[in-house]
Amino acid sequence: MTVEADVLDVVRDTVRRHAMLAGGEAVLVAVSGGADSTALLHLLGGLAPEWHLRLHVLHVDHQLRAGSAGDADFVRALGRRLSVPVEVATVEVTARASLEEAARQARYAALEAEADRIGAHRIALGHTADDQAETVLMRLLEGAGVRGLAGIPAVRGRIIRPLLAVRRRDLVARLERAGLAWIEDPTNRDPKFFRNRVRHELLPLLAASYAADVVVALNRVAGDARTAVETLERVASVELDRLTRVEGDGLILPGDELSALPRPVAAEVLRLAAARLGGRAPLRAWAHRGLGRLLASPPPRRPFRLGRLTVEVSGRLVRLARGAAPALLARPVPIPGSLALPEVGLRLETRLLPAEGYAVPRERDRVAFDADELPGPLVVRARQAGDRFRPFGAGARRLKTFLIDAKIPRWERERLPIVEAKGEIVWVAGLRRGARAALTPGSRRVLELSLKPLANERPRPVECEGTS
Repeated sequence: MTVEADVLDVVRDTVRRHAMLAGGEAVLVAVSGGADSTALLHLLGGLAPEWHLRLHVLHVDHQLRAGSAGDADFVRALGRRLSVPVEVATVEVTARASLEEAARQARYAALEAEADRIGAHRIALGHTADDQAETVLMRLLEGAGVRGLAGIPAVRGRIIRPLLAVRRRDLVARLERAGLAWIEDPTNRDPKFFRNRVRHELLPLLAASYAADVVVALNRVAGDARTAVETLERVASVELDRLTRVEGDGLILPGDELSALPRPVAAEVLRLAAARLGGRAPLRAWAHRGLGRLLASPPPRRPFRLGRLTVEVSGRLVRLARGAAPALLARPVPIPGSLALPEVGLRLETRLLPAEGYAVPRERDRVAFDADELPGPLVVRARQAGDRFRPFGAGARRLKTFLIDAKIPRWERERLPIVEAKGEIVWVAGLRRGARAALTPGSRRVLELSLKPLANERPRPVECEGTS
């Protein structure tokens, strides 16, 4: 393969500037047979000896028009001419929102599956500077923010776009000089598609009406917006690390400090937090919507769903998790013995000991009772509506009020093991014991209860006030 030096130099510079390739990779090239993707394969073929690349081609047949099978035959012939192996994936496109978006999703899924199958390190797509300009203009018309105006990223995961700095007209000229044909897809001129109207109507109108090169100007907007987005992400990432702590399967953030951040930074913190909990980062609009609800006055009193996340506000704290915390199931407590509570990552252990010489524990996760004064059997459970609790040295009160006064966040209240004897709460485990069956000089036997983290489970911190 021979490729004119100027275009190849632009592609080489793009690859290096965005660290798309290190050398020696297997690269899956998406080739539709159109001018852009045909030129992409040709140009990567020119770089292959220098970068020691192993190229593979995937052609995706969307079956959306008659003659699509002929496109696959064309790409197979192109692969033979350029000595690159070709696979064809036939997909069914089910339009949920728009046909364009459904086809795009099917195409990307096929590319990812084929890349996994052949062990490709990178997936190369043929988006050009013209595609970038069209995307920015489309998003501007849709009222997008800075992230939308950043346009098409040069790199996302293993997807790379080496032609993003090259004009389509230059690619066509190079293909003509190389004697390489390409396919003209008639759907690329169908005005029912928004992108086609922007490409063939709006951009030419703007180019004819203004002296400046509109494509260059829109690509400059995309570059500046991308820089702004990357800066915002760096600042938000620092704030996320500073503000959050991991607790079980969720993240805890201080709501007052989150609200003190500039709103774009706070929204990005939420977006990155959602990504950190698993899955692809949600759209910025999602984060702004969630932030607005969190910062509402008064704040939401009940957990609410935000996409796949459950969001809870309790006092000054905000908890984000992929789902609601599992409920603690009621269980009888063995005496003596050990009882796993996997829903909350804890283990409850009980021991019977002689009272003589016994030192009363002062830790919150260990408590002692007069074994002969404590009625059995013991049960451990989650709190229930209407629960009342008489703490040691204090009067009886609603358990909910006690936990609120102790500054236990709402989500932790549901996870606190409650130990009861004959219907009376004798220990809010890890927090405070009840008044029943306290040790006295006349006690003969001690029933000791202790709370420990399950093996391989993160200990569950409890922030509270008061003494046990």
